[in-house]
Amino acid sequence: MPIKTVEELIPIIEKLKKENKTVVTINGSFDILHKGHIHILEQAKAQGDVLIVGLNSDSSIKQYKGPTRPIKDQETRARILSSLDPVDYVLIFNETTPINFLEKLKPHVHANGSEYGKDCIEAPTVKKHGGRIHIINRIPDHSSTNIIDRMKDE
Repeated sequence: MPIKTVEELIPIIEKLKKENKTVVTINGSFDILHKGHIHILEQAKAQGDVLIVGLNSDSSIKQYKGPTRPIKDQETRARILSSLDPVDYVLIFNETTPINFLEKLKPHVHANGSEYGKDCIEAPTVKKHGGRIHIINRIPDHSSTNIIDRMKDE
């Protein structure tokens, strides 16, 4: 199954790197899947051979989005993500930022949405290990938060 822990991913990544495969990471809550998510995942996968999605756990999402989020639990979100073509592995993490898992996985590329920019919080960790940040332009007005807000207004 493509849902892994950091400990399970470390030897997989070491093997991939020995095979000269480019490892790409991206992270987020991916609460209500929409075309913006598909776009960012496809663009991230285009940067390399293997895409690992760091998925914020339920508890970490509550910390930064509030007590009513996520809408879908982490197991559901992980299963949905793992079924998508661009996604090779899913890693559920409990922190509000991906710094800890990036420090351990040391990806070649970390993809991020344009709202965070090249100087995103992940940049120092990724660059320290020889990786680079790839910025992906988001599709305007397509976010889980926007969808939820529109539903409340209806």
